[in-house]
This record gives sequence, C-alpha cells and structure tokens, in this order.
Amino acid sequence: MTNSAKTTTQEEVAGQSQSRLIFTRFVSNKSSMVSLVLLVAIFVFAISAIGIGPIPGWWHYDYRTPSTVVDGGRPTLSLIPEWLGGAGLFLGDHPFGQNRIGVDYFAQTMRGVQNSFVVIVLLAGVATIVGTVVGAVAGYYRGWVDAILMRITDVFIVIPLIVVGAVVGAMTGGLGVQYLAVFLGLVAWMGIARLVRAEFLSLREREFVEAARVAGANDFRIIFKHILPNAMGVVIVAASLIAAAAIILEASLSYLGYGILPPDTSLGRQVSDNQSAFATRPWLFWFPAFFIVTPALLINFIGDGLRDAFDPRQKRFSVRRTKEQPVAAESRA
Repeated sequence: MTNSAKTTTQEEVAGQSQSRLIFTRFVSNKSSMVSLVLLVAIFVFAISAIGIGPIPGWWHYDYRTPSTVVDGGRPTLSLIPEWLGGAGLFLGDHPFGQNRIGVDYFAQTMRGVQNSFVVIVLLAGVATIVGTVVGAVAGYYRGWVDAILMRITDVFIVIPLIVVGAVVGAMTGGLGVQYLAVFLGLVAWMGIARLVRAEFLSLREREFVEAARVAGANDFRIIFKHILPNAMGVVIVAASLIAAAAIILEASLSYLGYGILPPDTSLGRQVSDNQSAFATRPWLFWFPAFFIVTPALLINFIGDGLRDAFDPRQKRFSVRRTKEQPVAAESRA
C-alpha cells in the first residue's frame, strides 16, 4: 500500500463517528452477522407460523387443540433427498409429531419459541435498565451511596438466581409470560450493576466530566448525558449475556414447574411434560432442546461481535496472519 493510499484510509477512518466505526466493525464480523440473521429468522418464522394475538398464522393447527394421534405421533418431517431413498423436503401434517394427547408438536414448539423471545426482550431489558441505573449511581457518587447500593447488590448475588426465580415464577407464572419476564428481570440485574459501577468509577475522573461540572451541568445530566454514552459498550455486551442466560433460566424454571403454566406452554415445560417418554418418543425432546440451545448460542455469538466492535483492541488470533508477518518483514528488509 502506498503512502497516499494509507493517508486516504486514515482520513476516512478519522472522518467517521464513533458509532459508525462500531457499526462497521460489527457488520464486518461474519459470525455475528450470520447469527443475527438466523436469530431474527427464527423469531419471524415462529410468529408467522402460528400468528400472534388476533393475527393468525399460516399453520393449520394450534398449540392447544388435540386431534387424532397418527402413526404413534411420529414426526412427518423428512429432509432426506429422494436420490437417497427419502421423501425429499416433506413437512406432512405433523412435521414435529404429536404429543401423547394428539396436540400438534410443531405448533407447541413455535409457541414456546415465541414465549422464549418475550422473556429475552423483557427480562434483559428490565435487568439492563435496573442494573445500569444502580451501577451508574453507585459509581458516580461513591461514598455511602456506593456502600449501600453495593451491599444490596451483594445480598441479591449470594442468593442463587434459580431459587429466587422459582419463588417469582410460583407467584407470577400463571399471570402470563410478560409478568414472569418482568419480575425475573428485577432479580437478575446484579452482574450488569457491578460492571457499570466499575466503568463509572473510571470515567468520572476524566477531563470531559470535569468540563461538564465547570459548565454547570447537574449530576443527572453528567451521569446520563456524558458518562453513560461512553459506557454503552459495557452495557450492551452485558445485556447480550443476560439475554442468552434468560432462555436457559426460563426453560429451567418451566421444567421444574415454576415458570409458564398451562394452558400456555414453553420449551422447558414441553421437555418436562414428556420426560417419561424419552426412550419411546425421543423427538419430543429433540425439537424443544434445539430451540433452547440454538438461540442461546446465537446470542452469545452476537455478544462476541459486539464486544469486538466496541473494543477494537481485542483481535482474534489468526494462524494465517501470524505466518504472513515474518514473510512481510523479510520482503520489506
């Protein structure tokens, strides 16, 4: 690369805003973008299949109404190509099979996916807001405010989240997935509060904060207009980790019977209701397990991409690049 080309590249980078640079770095991360596309595709597919609220979907069965059990409830889905002796891409009447009373398992699984995404959004949103506010106030004011808020945080941390979640689920599980997700978010904010507090302890000593104080800005404006935008990298990455854990938490609570209650359903409850049929009808576990694990992995990949985008100093190790460096040094010599 010539000196003029290097100068042009540096000028282009310097002319971009910080948010634009972060967006560019995230989009250039292939694994994160593929994960984001797949996650959105799963969500859109689940909504379009069985509909949401008064809006109907394209699938002709619902997740509540039983029908006659066909072929022992076995899945009719086939992905084996015809040239291998299979039926090719074939969905049939019950692609995921039926449960023991004849309810279509595809519709039940799609309903579980919908509830999982509601939990992701609400739980992660509430936990992020509460944790960010607590951590920001504690890190900015320090002193006795920090001591009180962090001791409250320590009390919540020492109590296992699954135990607190079981109590919350027993009280709110029958009210609907929205109430369950919101109340779980109110007891899952401790980790992000500690991260935000540590970031604020560092940022509050920077020159731009002192300049804002001299200009007459009040504490609220300094916290939420000056310091918090500079800590958004930590907040967003932590929120993605909470979102991934939210799926596992809701599935675990529903499996134990403390999460979403009938007549509604969830992926964890599907596994729990059919655990006695593991040896005879294993497909009743395949599909819920797939839609529990896959979104959690995709969100973790997205979180890795966000972390790399907000902190460009973290570069992935590349064997090819490591081998090319000595060759490039020899050519320059």
